[in-house]
Amino acid sequence: MDRIGSSYDAVAGEYAERIGDELDGKPLDRALLGALAAMCGDGPLVDAGCGPGHVTAHLAGLGARAVGVDLSPGMVAVARRRRPDLAFVAGDLCRLPFGDGVFGGALAAYAVIHLDAAARRRAFAELHRVVRPGGPLLVSFHTAHLEHAGPVLHLSQWWGHEVDLDFRFLDPAEVAAELAAAGWTPHARVEREPLPGVEAPTRRCTLLALRG
Repeated sequence: MDRIGSSYDAVAGEYAERIGDELDGKPLDRALLGALAAMCGDGPLVDAGCGPGHVTAHLAGLGARAVGVDLSPGMVAVARRRRPDLAFVAGDLCRLPFGDGVFGGALAAYAVIHLDAAARRRAFAELHRVVRPGGPLLVSFHTAHLEHAGPVLHLSQWWGHEVDLDFRFLDPAEVAAELAAAGWTPHARVEREPLPGVEAPTRRCTLLALRG
């Protein structure tokens, strides 16, 4: 986890500049986030792996009581500068710094793509712990890279910064099985192609699951 956090510390400022307004060009993603916010009811919502806080801010704009958490203190600092009115905390997705059942729902938008299967299982179990029964979880991840063959893409340089990151391309059926093993009931699945000129050339999947 240290290398993941330090890698995102290195790119935090530039990440916010390049990707901080990405939702403006992603109507389908905005619709999915709207559904998540509606399903949470009046319960607070945790954005796990919040990065510079742009998705947390979008959820707050929809009326959700959103809290962002990220492994990278650099990302959390950027998020707090961008939206000082919202709550952002540093924390490990596999050891979330929250009590049991305190959230009405959760988001993990591309937050598990650097984790191996064992770590993903721990993360899904932690999300299950902090969400109340019946609450929704929205998980997004990459399934394939259109310009790179293989299940893992390693980066040592990102936008001119030194990093040490493995980007994993995940099988939706395997992720659904991992969610089910952690106590989540798969509810919906959306797969899509990348948006040209807006995002990296990767196929993507979003799974919606409900806490048992």
